[in-house]
Amino acid sequence: MTLKEYNSCVDLYADGIFRFALKTMCDSDKAKDVVQDTFERLWVKHNNVDYSKAKSYLFTTAYHACIDVIRYEKRVGRIDEKIDVSVDNQYTDLQEVLHVALNMLPKIQRSVILLRDYEGYSYSEIMEITDLSESQVKVYIYRARLALKQYIGKIETII
Repeated sequence: MTLKEYNSCVDLYADGIFRFALKTMCDSDKAKDVVQDTFERLWVKHNNVDYSKAKSYLFTTAYHACIDVIRYEKRVGRIDEKIDVSVDNQYTDLQEVLHVALNMLPKIQRSVILLRDYEGYSYSEIMEITDLSESQVKVYIYRARLALKQYIGKIETII
């Protein structure tokens, strides 16, 4: 990968990686660190990474960086508390409701649902990124969607 291709990767994928990391980590500073760490790792291995596969490499690296941060926080004892927000019958901010619902999911379910529904990856691409089997990916996505559906309830209660 050349310097020009590397800079192109930064321009094309930095925002997507930040959104993914932000939704996974729920902390913008940690998400920025993950983005920086991801591109640093790409630069270190830029001679070994093909430009056509850079997006997959970047999201795989970002996923693993998020997992590393989560494991470190658990090891040091800084576990985030879940926010308990109830949905009123007249509540109309769907984005905030979805954000709260996503935060209630376990980290692995949140990661795969973000990769699938927000970033548009296929099951096989998610399988490569997360090192899970395709059936595990499908099960985690199914369980995440079911939990989101149970939390949100009927769409009429939100709108």
